[in-house]
Amino acid sequence: MSDRPHGYARYKLDGCHCYTCAWAVSEYNRQREAAIKAGTWQPYVPAAPVREHICRLQECGMGLRTIAAAAGVGRNRLQSILTGRPERGTGPQEKVRPHLAVAVLQVEPTLDMLAPAALVTSAGTHRRLQALGAAGWPTSRLADRMGWTGTNLAVLLESGRVMVRTARAVRDLYDQLWNVDPVSQGVAAHIAARTQARAADRRWAPVGAWDDDTIDDPSTHPDWTGACGTAEGFPRHRRMGHRPCRPCRAAYREAHQTNPPIKEAA
Repeated sequence: MSDRPHGYARYKLDGCHCYTCAWAVSEYNRQREAAIKAGTWQPYVPAAPVREHICRLQECGMGLRTIAAAAGVGRNRLQSILTGRPERGTGPQEKVRPHLAVAVLQVEPTLDMLAPAALVTSAGTHRRLQALGAAGWPTSRLADRMGWTGTNLAVLLESGRVMVRTARAVRDLYDQLWNVDPVSQGVAAHIAARTQARAADRRWAPVGAWDDDTIDDPSTHPDWTGACGTAEGFPRHRRMGHRPCRPCRAAYREAHQTNPPIKEAA
């Protein structure tokens, strides 16, 4: 008995004519005929972009099995795209099915996909710890919750790269505490206030300045005002009582820059 899942391949290769396999073949033929009539039939697409994407994911520390699981395809399928099947005397695939290409190209190297010991940028880790500090969580309390020492956490805040396992631990801690008042968890009010003041002096962005989609991207900036990066952000900073951020200063200068007069030709 074949171990293939019921569907088109099992119908064609194993002769299974059960309802599921027969329906898969019928649906495939229906879509194929409709696409041929519409002039959009594309049974295969180039494999090169898929192969390049797999290589980029591997450079980020993702193994082939992890990539295959995330894409919902077999590992051997990806191996055929990368190196071919030497035991069968075949080289790397030149074409693949469109649905396979889409599935692989949608895989991204997220923290949950990477190996625990892989190194990643510390941007998101720093920002999360700083945001918790801006909320009044002292470093010592955060370290206790992570099973670390305060010294280790201070060193982490100065590092340029961190292990994936560390980034995950800080992310999980942030998800637990971002909307929790530290005073309600036993932090003395004066210590929380002192921590907030220190964070403000160091220009640590608060929780509300970051979006989950951008907090890990080193190229992004915190949105302190809801309009940072625009000319409107500059006066909002002033009204909020703190120094405008770099994107707002740049946007303000650009908006108020006067063009030099054009000299007429003699």
